[in-house]
Amino acid sequence: MARPPAKAGVAASVGFVLVDSGPLLALFNGADRWHAPVLEWMRSNPQARWLTTWPVATEVRVLLARRVGNPAALDFLRWAQRGGIEFDTPAHATSLAEVLRISERFANLPFDLADASIAEAASRLRIRNVLAIDSDFDVYRDVRGRPLVNVLR
Repeated sequence: MARPPAKAGVAASVGFVLVDSGPLLALFNGADRWHAPVLEWMRSNPQARWLTTWPVATEVRVLLARRVGNPAALDFLRWAQRGGIEFDTPAHATSLAEVLRISERFANLPFDLADASIAEAASRLRIRNVLAIDSDFDVYRDVRGRPLVNVLR
């Protein structure tokens, strides 16, 4: 996916938000302690366009099936199919190299492939807003040295 297109009526303060696996897991698991805060953020920011990566979607699908059950994992996929979230598809041959570079740079953190894919997409698409539960994204800086903005905190 190239740079996300502007959507009429989207507030400049939010626009596209890159979503990590934690909020997605919480959204589809009512027993998760983050379920209510994620749902409230979603309801309070209806103009936000959710965007994630395939590594995140894969992680969410697997963890929902294991932790909650296959119906929840299928609900996630159906929600995505209805447009609840968009998937970034890196079109650049350099994306994997950048994921590796980011992973090596933050190797001392619990920074997995899903996290690295979010960081790479943020840099490539020039999106600074992320929706995440874990604090790893507080440490990450883009190529210009700017921190990502975790809109859930």
